Amino acid sequence: MMEIQLHLRNIESKDWATLVFVFSLVLISLAKSNFESRFNDYIRLFVSDKYTKIYRESSHLMSGFNVLLYAINAISFSFFIQLVVSHFGYGIKTDWVLFVRIFTLLNVFVLSKFLVEKIIATTFGIEEIIEQFNLQKVTFRTYLGLLLLPITVILFYGNYLTNSMINVLIVVLLLANLLTYVISLKNYQNLVIGKMFYFILYLCALEIAPYYFIFYLITKN
Repeated sequence: MMEIQLHLRNIESKDWATLVFVFSLVLISLAKSNFESRFNDYIRLFVSDKYTKIYRESSHLMSGFNVLLYAINAISFSFFIQLVVSHFGYGIKTDWVLFVRIFTLLNVFVLSKFLVEKIIATTFGIEEIIEQFNLQKVTFRTYLGLLLLPITVILFYGNYLTNSMINVLIVVLLLANLLTYVISLKNYQNLVIGKMFYFILYLCALEIAPYYFIFYLITKN
């Protein structure tokens, strides 16, 4: 008699990721359709300073346009982190629960940091500087998230991710963030000079220390 053996077959579902990516496209469409002129200036950010000159007031920080871009940015970076985590064997890239955890932790970190920044800025009397500085950071970092989104889509549905590619992407993101600081300091140097001491304390306490501790925890564990 023929013996039949049954083997469990694991099927990885990517439907949830497809829905999230489509949702990201919907957010981009909303940003373009509702803020068409602003969006057109925004996508030329790295070749023209028109956007930063027009929308440099701190009142634009919590605008609907920036909220939409922040949501896209959070999705993009959450997927990138999940791809890196899965590449090194600490998770599965198709695990939607892992994505929710990363997305939640990332947003908690960003929003907590933002609230602490507001408190410290008020304490030091540098609210105007920090709000404009944050606006610049949000502008450039959401732009990076927008550029990173199609890359994460390609990497998610393909098996192209390597250690070298991860290193290159991380270096590019770090250099782009460093460029953000340089541009912000250049644009608001007149405001910063008057309260340089407090601004340096702010940079050390909230712009350098948190990322250093995260890097330390990751490398130690």
